[in-house]
Order: sequence, then C-alpha cells, then structure tokens
Amino acid sequence: MLNPAYAIAQDDADAESEQPAPIVVTGEGLADTPGSPAYATREIPREQILTASSGRIEDVLLGVAGFQKYRRSDSRSSNPSAQGATLRSLGGNATSRALVLLDGVPMADPFFGYIPFNAIVPERLERITVTRGGGSGPFGAGALTGTIELETANAATLGPVSGRALVNDRGATELSATLAPQLGSGFAVVSGRWDRGQGFWTTPLDQRVDASARAAYDNWSIGARGVMPAGAQTEVQARMLVWRDDRTLRFDGADSSSEGQDASLRLVHRGEWAVDALAYVQVRNFSNIVISSSRFTPVLDQYNTPSTGIGGKLELRPPQLAGHQLRFGADYRRASGTMMENAISAFSGDITARRRAGGANEDLGLFAEDDWTLGALVLTGGLRADRTTITGGYYRSADPTGAVTIDETFEDRTDWTVTWRGGALFRASEALALRAAAYRGIRLPTLNELYRPFVVFPVETEANAQLENEELLGFEVGADLTPAPGVRLSLTAFDNRIDGAIANVTLAENLRQRRNLPAIDAQGIEADANVDLGAFGLAGSVTYTDAVVDGAGEAADLDGFRPAQTPRLAASATLWWQPHDATRLSATLRHIGKQYEDDRESEPLPAATTLDAYAEVRLAGRLSFVLRGENLFDETIITRNSGGSIDLGVPRTIWAGLNWGL
Repeated sequence: MLNPAYAIAQDDADAESEQPAPIVVTGEGLADTPGSPAYATREIPREQILTASSGRIEDVLLGVAGFQKYRRSDSRSSNPSAQGATLRSLGGNATSRALVLLDGVPMADPFFGYIPFNAIVPERLERITVTRGGGSGPFGAGALTGTIELETANAATLGPVSGRALVNDRGATELSATLAPQLGSGFAVVSGRWDRGQGFWTTPLDQRVDASARAAYDNWSIGARGVMPAGAQTEVQARMLVWRDDRTLRFDGADSSSEGQDASLRLVHRGEWAVDALAYVQVRNFSNIVISSSRFTPVLDQYNTPSTGIGGKLELRPPQLAGHQLRFGADYRRASGTMMENAISAFSGDITARRRAGGANEDLGLFAEDDWTLGALVLTGGLRADRTTITGGYYRSADPTGAVTIDETFEDRTDWTVTWRGGALFRASEALALRAAAYRGIRLPTLNELYRPFVVFPVETEANAQLENEELLGFEVGADLTPAPGVRLSLTAFDNRIDGAIANVTLAENLRQRRNLPAIDAQGIEADANVDLGAFGLAGSVTYTDAVVDGAGEAADLDGFRPAQTPRLAASATLWWQPHDATRLSATLRHIGKQYEDDRESEPLPAATTLDAYAEVRLAGRLSFVLRGENLFDETIITRNSGGSIDLGVPRTIWAGLNWGL
C-alpha cells in the first residue's frame, strides 16, 4: 500500500506528465526534403545579411557569384523596371529568370517581372537560401535559372524593439524600426524603413549638361506579419507589405515611381501528413517619364501601369514510407495589367499619341517529387505539368483628339508543358558529399515583354506579342567538402541551355525588339567557401561562365556573341572578425568582369573591382555605433553604355550612425 506522501507525489508527477507540450510557432515553411542538397545551394545567414555596406538586399545577394541584376546599378540609381534577377550569369532583358520568394510568396512584379528590391529590407530577414539551376516543385515555372528564398526573422530573433539610423557623406539618410512582441504562443512583427537622398551623379563630368541631375531617391516600406498557432502542430501566418519608391535618373524631370500593396495568408501543418497552403494578392503600379537626351524635354509619359497578381499553392507531404519522402500539390499564378502612356513632341511639348496595352497571363502547375533515401545515397526526382495561358492581349494608339490610329488585338494562346528535375546525393564520408543533377524548366514571357515598348532615349525597344516560352535544359555535377567544423567548400560544374531565350535584339541603330533567340548556351564552374572559426570567418564565391548565343535564321548574325549584360567572371569574398558580441568588422572585395550593353558586343562595360567595409562597436547595452563604406577604392563602375552615353555606379560612400538591438 502506498503511503499518502508517495501517492500525492505520484499524482503530481502524473499530472505534470499529462500536461500538453508547449506550442511553439516558427513562422517558417516546411523543412527542406532530404534531396534538397542534391542541387547547388548557398545559404546566407542573418549575420552576413545585416553587414551589407549599402544596406540593400541586392548587395547581399551579390555575395553569391553568378547572381546578376540586369544592370550593375543598385535600386537607388536604376530604373525600377531594370531590376530583373537571374543566376549563373545568364543575363536577360530586365525580367527575372530566377524565382524570388519572400516567405514562400513570389515577389516578381506581375506586369514587368522585376524584383522590388527596395521593398525587401535586409534587417527583417533570418536567412537567404539560393539554389542554382532550373526548378520544379511549387512555382517552379518561374525558376528558370534557380530560386532565391528569403525568410523573415521571428520575434525571438528580432527582439521586442530594434532600429537603425544612418547618414552618409552626401546627406542621404536611412531610418528603420521594428516592433516584434510575443503574443501568447504566437508573435507579431511590424517594421518600417525610409531611405532618401539627393543621390550621386550617374552622368560623367564630361557628359553633364544643365539638365543633368543626380540619382535622387526617396523610398519607404512598411511590413506587418503575424504568426499564431491553430493547433499543436499547425500555425497560421499572415503578412502584409506596402511600399513606394520614387527615383530620378540622369535628367531633371526623368522621374519614375513604383508602388505595391501585397498580402498573403499561409497555413503550415507539421503533422504526420504535412501541409503548406498559401494564398496571396499583389497590387502594383509603375510610372516613368522619358526625357530627350538632345532637347532635355519630356518625350514619353508612362503615367500609369496598374497590375494585379493573385496566386497560391497547396503542398502535401505524406509520412515517409520505405525511405521515400513524397511531396505533391498544385500552384496557380495570374498576372494582369495595363500600360498607359502619352507620347510627347520634344519640340512643342504637345501630346502626339495616347497609347494603351495589356493583357493577362496564367500558370496552373501540378507537381510531384520523391526523395528516396538509401543509406548514404539519396535519389530525388520531380515532375511538373504547367498549363500556361496568354489572353486578352491588345495594343491601342490614338491621336490627341482620341481618334484611334492603331487597334491591335492578339490571339489567345494556351499550352501544356511538362518539365522535370532529378538528382543524386552520395555522402561518401562525413566530410565529403558528391552530387549530380539534371533539370528542364520554363518561363512564361511577361506582359511587359509581350506588349510594352519602351525608350531609353534615343534607343527604342519594341514589344513582341508573339514571344514564346523560354525553356532551359541543364546538367551539373558537384562536391561539398566539410573538412572541419565550421568549414564548408563547394564546387559545381554546369552546362545550361536556354531555348527561345528572350533578348533585346538590335534591328537598326536606335531600334531594338524583344525576340526569342534560338538559344543561349552556357557552361561554367562555381566555387563557394564558408569558413567560421569563431572570431574569424570568410565567405567567398566565384564563378566563370562561358555563355554564347546559338544563332540561326534571323539571329544568325548573333551566333557566337556573348549575351548582353553577361560577364564571364564574377567573384566576391568577405572576411570578418568578431572578437565578441559587441564588435564586428568585415571587408568585402568584389569583382565583376567585362560585359556588353548590347547583343552585338559593340558597347563594352569594363570590368570593375570594389572594396566595401562594415564596422560595428557596442557603446552601451543594445546600442552600437555603425560605420559602413561602399566602393572604398572609388572604382569607376560603368552601368550603361549607349553609343558612348555613359551611366556610372555608386562612387565612394561613407555611412555612419547608430544601431539599437539589431
């Protein structure tokens, strides 16, 4: 018979053991599958994200060699519509060939396909995962050259209150603040950032005129995110992002603006049957004024380009069975938009034509993947079937009185395409993993490529409503070596071919048109190094890409040329020292090889090597002093060369300020 004291203790122990486990929400999606490492990946941790010398997300991504924007200029000194992202230095025409996801949501603009880098604030992020090579799985039709996954930090990482205030040597300011309270078993994050400045001279001194202007910018973004439990293994994530970005480029009055209001709702269940369900809506707009480079008066007013993107996905993962981890589901994206612009006489200032163009694109994808673990060997493979539609396309032009002079409507198109990817990962030892992969992917042309002509005076680029999908076929082999704790070395050789690559093809001296090239062939080698030895660390990346146009027919005269805006060599190395939590010093050396502005290799962009630096020293408590330096060598970076008319990238720039809690 139990004595009373023992019985009471036992009852208390039983009661404690029966207490439900605490609910923990992460704000993340489902974990990577066992086969994910079979593809060439690079992870950027939060510590590296926060120490970018410019405070811009595109500079963080430049630490991955092979990542490329359409132009070398960053999101303070380029036209927003030129902010396409690609991987493996495969160039493009300002539309993203890489899939960029923020908490699982595609970020590409519904009309243009560019990435709103100014709205993606580095200090909000936990990590970035870059996977090179064509994609499958959710939204895989957008991952022609790879996927860039951005994950927002949770409240535990951000702390209840954090912020930053900096000023640079030209009087520009950068202000940000974040509130991240814990709410019961969940949390909320509300953050804002405002950047503004008169900018620097993008026009060389010997080409400036009275109408020349600095690259002024004024942009802000506000993000809100809530994560709450909906059961022991289920959480609901809601996110909102609102931003506006105003810029001036080259001449007084050459103003552009972009804005967006995004919202998403996500349900993640991590039970025996795992579920990731997502729905999102994007409302965007863009405007742009083109100034004549000879008379310095407006010649085009693209005053309104409203667009809407809606989409979602449902992904299911059943329990593992005999070493198999399955995932299958469906995703959907729809983009619609309208371009509204007025052509203006450079002599009289009168409107000469009123134009509208637009349409809608849709992609319904069905996907299935399987990772099969056989001891040290993991085999992975996946299939996608995409139903793509291009509908409602039109181009209309009217004279100043409203009389229609051009009224074109374009035939609706629908197609089914099956793509795939597969790979193998063999862990030869605890220190060495060997991998190989092959893949085929597609990208649907954007509304911008199909219907919107544009002018970077005096060069006019025509749209092309007959553009076909881009299709990529790729192969790669690689090895990952971890010879010691904190040390990871990676080497990948790849061979990629883009059939029907969309490019701006030169037709005459000042006339180009978007066209499908027969193909772009690219072979190259990528190497990555990450070394963390406690107080010291190194993150490096280098890629050499031999990319050429495979020309035939109308593009026969381009055969053998390197694609526009594509360097052969790109490299980045960051060395950091953190003797304790209160101090961090880092320096980044970056090189980008020679590129060409045009498809005929007649307008070179010389190679450039830059040095950036970051220093942070704790003053008291959570308060620290921050000093950042961009392009400390003051290297001349040519970002555009149109018939000898030059634009320059960021000169030497010094930032100083205070940081609280980041």
